[in-house]
Amino acid sequence: MTCIRSEIIGFGHCLPPKVLTNDDLANMVDTNDEWIRTRTGIQSRHIADKDLTTSMIAGDAVAEAIKNAGISPEDVDLFILASVTPDNTTPSSATKIAGRLGFRAGIPAFDISAACAGFIYALMLADNMIRLGQIKTAVIAGAECVSKIIDWTDRNTCVLFGDGAGAAVLRAREGKGTSEDTGVLDVCIHSDGSLFDVLKTNGGVSSTQTAGIVEMNGKEVFKHAVVRLSEAAEQVMKETGISSEDIDWFVPHQANIRIIESVGERLNIPQEKVIVTVDHHGNTSAASIPLAIYENMLSGRIKKGDLLVFCAMGAGFTWGGAVVRL
Repeated sequence: MTCIRSEIIGFGHCLPPKVLTNDDLANMVDTNDEWIRTRTGIQSRHIADKDLTTSMIAGDAVAEAIKNAGISPEDVDLFILASVTPDNTTPSSATKIAGRLGFRAGIPAFDISAACAGFIYALMLADNMIRLGQIKTAVIAGAECVSKIIDWTDRNTCVLFGDGAGAAVLRAREGKGTSEDTGVLDVCIHSDGSLFDVLKTNGGVSSTQTAGIVEMNGKEVFKHAVVRLSEAAEQVMKETGISSEDIDWFVPHQANIRIIESVGERLNIPQEKVIVTVDHHGNTSAASIPLAIYENMLSGRIKKGDLLVFCAMGAGFTWGGAVVRL
């Protein structure tokens, strides 16, 4: 029985040119390279300058994805931007980017806020609309300037995050309804608002009239992340009918190397199948997964036809997972 799948036909990315190393941070706050690397696996991260905005880096990532997909902006039927650091409270950064890149007037373009799980949330929304026949081509992006909501005197948070953007183009194609199909094979998304205070900003439009800065209970985040990331990956693999032995690459959210290693062990996935970019990206929130995938496609490590499982968890808590054959 045939079905409609969402094939990912192009990726794009953008990283701010400024690189902040652990040694740089040691000159700003009470920390050092060894302390950061042993606890997080991070060695450096990209940081946006004052005048560089989320819509700027997201727009560059989207433009590259469209070019790599071999389509034009006029072909896009839907654009979703996942971000917790939009340029403006309103209107959405997605509409700003759509106008800049010349998307057709009238198509839906909007932001979603699901923190580090934002790209997977966007993937589910776009995939559902494609499978329902409402659209044929969608662009989704995750982009963050997390550095702009960080307390640079708090060594427990400022060492973790980086800025960047990743984007993907999805197009409808016919499949057979099996795990051998190309495209998005399964997606799941979840949340648990009872854990709202574990990872959040301490401000907001209606509460403090400021963006606020990130506050985090690191031990609680670690504990829940390992469980939720593993559960999401297990769920989508079970629903797709595949096992960890079947996948070519596991792409977890790039938050912390110890979380990544713990999830890989729980899922019985060999470390050589686990994609790691946290060492030079840091935690780029919603941009994490598309950045990791595209970087490894550029290097030739991830190839067309590979079967990927990816998962993410972020503030909210929000989390999700996906199985995609490129």
